[in-house]
Amino acid sequence: MERRVTLQDVAERAGTSRTTAHYVLTGRDREMRIGEDTRRRVLRAANELRYRPDLMARGLRTQVTRTIALIADAVASEAYAGDLVAGALAATAARGYLLFVCETGEDAELEEALVEELLARHVDAFLYATYFTRDVVVPAALRDQRVALLNCRAPGLPSVVPDEVGAGRTAAEALLSAGYRDGIWLVGEPAPHVVASVERLRGIEEALTAAGVRAAGTVPCAWWPESAFERFGALLDDGQEPAAVICANDRVAMGVYQALAVRGRRVPDDLAVVSFDDSDLAVWLHPALTSVALPHRELAAIAVDLLLGEGGPPPGEHRVPMPLRRRESVAVRG
Repeated sequence: MERRVTLQDVAERAGTSRTTAHYVLTGRDREMRIGEDTRRRVLRAANELRYRPDLMARGLRTQVTRTIALIADAVASEAYAGDLVAGALAATAARGYLLFVCETGEDAELEEALVEELLARHVDAFLYATYFTRDVVVPAALRDQRVALLNCRAPGLPSVVPDEVGAGRTAAEALLSAGYRDGIWLVGEPAPHVVASVERLRGIEEALTAAGVRAAGTVPCAWWPESAFERFGALLDDGQEPAAVICANDRVAMGVYQALAVRGRRVPDDLAVVSFDDSDLAVWLHPALTSVALPHRELAAIAVDLLLGEGGPPPGEHRVPMPLRRRESVAVRG
């Protein structure tokens, strides 16, 4: 195995002391009044020897390793939430940090072991994330660390979450502004234990009430295409004629599209459709689906900024707006 190049090797190649080489390679040459010729010799020697600083050893001395750990339930393997990881990677790299990504699979013992291993490696800070927004219990070992919660919440800890209430208002207002005031149905089973379900429904009701409008009804179905296809199809077969629907997510919207298609009906001519999440499905469907986006990359970037800010992340819940992606699934009513 090839021996690691050390700072002493660089100093000997450059003909300087180890201390001088250290000051040059840490950007303190001007502060220490090191001459330009010496600085160049050190940099040339480091380049020729392909010197890489031992960041772990430096971290043990300074207690700063410039590393962050992302501990998540299923974010890394769940393609739907992959942008959380991508956003965190980009934000940490922009600040000169390295990101460890650890997935627990909701295994409490594995989570505890990972936290202990990361603490032993002197990680500077922690992001604790979930692939869908929910309330969590954070490992006790993290509570006295610099930590921010990403896409989840826990009492007393700083968290960054999507503004699902605002998203509900946005979805309803997309239909109201296009002229829809009656025949608006909600598709998707209300789930009291799911933050997105509760808060999106609250936002929808707030917007409709403010406009003096009431939803025509709810089609209770699982948040998957098959269930939406069956239950919404049954609604149509019972003789109901919805003018517009707000779907719990894009997967539900896909089931609604299919139920309409097999009955010879078209979006948006016969029915306007608005949804949530702005997943890949939204642009694959034909016509393309109007959907309120989950800003995963922005959530992660904000969480990293808060985590690394001076004094640590401020307490409380930080809500990130969810933008509307307008597409062809909503036609303006004449």
